[in-house]
Amino acid sequence: MLPESLRHRRPLEGVRVLDLTRLLPGPFASLVLADLGAAVDKLEDPAPGDYLRHMPPAVDGQGAAWQALNRDKRSLVIDLKHPDGVAALREIVPRYDVLIEGFRPGVLDRLGVGHAALRALHPGLIVCAITGYGQDGPLAKRAGHDLNYLARAGVLGVTGPAGAAPAVSGAQMADVAGGALWAVVAILAALHDRARTGVGCVADVAMSEGAVPLAAFALASLVAGERPRPRGDNVLDGGIAAYSTYLTSDGGAVALGALEPKFWTAFASAVGLDASLDALVPGPHQPGLKAAVAAVIAGRTRAEWEAFARSHDCCIEPVLEPHELPADPQHQHRGVFFEAPGFGGNPTLAFRTPVGAGADGAHTPPRAAGADTRAILREAGMDDARIDALASRGAVGV
Repeated sequence: MLPESLRHRRPLEGVRVLDLTRLLPGPFASLVLADLGAAVDKLEDPAPGDYLRHMPPAVDGQGAAWQALNRDKRSLVIDLKHPDGVAALREIVPRYDVLIEGFRPGVLDRLGVGHAALRALHPGLIVCAITGYGQDGPLAKRAGHDLNYLARAGVLGVTGPAGAAPAVSGAQMADVAGGALWAVVAILAALHDRARTGVGCVADVAMSEGAVPLAAFALASLVAGERPRPRGDNVLDGGIAAYSTYLTSDGGAVALGALEPKFWTAFASAVGLDASLDALVPGPHQPGLKAAVAAVIAGRTRAEWEAFARSHDCCIEPVLEPHELPADPQHQHRGVFFEAPGFGGNPTLAFRTPVGAGADGAHTPPRAAGADTRAILREAGMDDARIDALASRGAVGV
């Protein structure tokens, strides 16, 4: 969380962002920028628009995930396959500081609004392209999703037990950490550079390579010139008893992260296990140690282990299910979840990004597709007669 004085200053106030993306990576990046004070306009095509609008579960007829990612943004509908729609985009681009896009390389060029063309219109424009494999290279135009990018990045190669297929993460790590957050970093750096030079740039963010640093500790073996140990047999991938997950007596689970000697000693001594530091070293002795820890953990409920953690400093935490998060005391204290205006006008549960004001901010609800098209086009100098003519030809949605 930012210091309160900075959080309420909205450091990106005055920055205008045009978001052409769908699904998760781009919308999450523009959500962070909006939380920092930027004015974000989201552009969608007439149909189907952002696919997340239609993905269940839905609230008031709109996908809940879409609503979570698209609060505090205006909605603009332009058909970029229509020549008049492309012309409309070219007219509004000079009003923006940042344009975020997630098309495969070459798509915008075919439409006549590639990166070079956009920056010719507006030399100060910062274009951030978020793609799976980047703007060049043998895989540049290949389709993919989070799982594919994690596979190419080596993250799946260190995820899951030995002797089994790599585990599928329940969190979209490449989309968010490999794509959205690197995009925000690139945009902030580009804004700083433009303040000095007056010149924009193109930020090429590839989720596959953005995810590579997520396996930083596993990559250490490459730096050392060694072949990594097999998946599931390393310190940080479940290969040691002191750093793993265990089931409790009531069917819950806890995560034990006693990596440092002092934490393992504190845990082992408190539960009557051998406190030998061999527990911190991978090797053939680990299956027996894991079985011993598993038996101890299985002797208490998750709540009992939560109580244990309050009195023993040994890095053990409950594994919370998503529905439990809003009631968690730590999340409540930090204001991670709050009520925000929903699409249908009723309050809905929202999550605060670490840089956002949360309940302390003035939030606007997610908008119906094209709800702000007319206002945005007017700001670019178009009169209502022209906007109506564009709408009648299907170039824009109002």
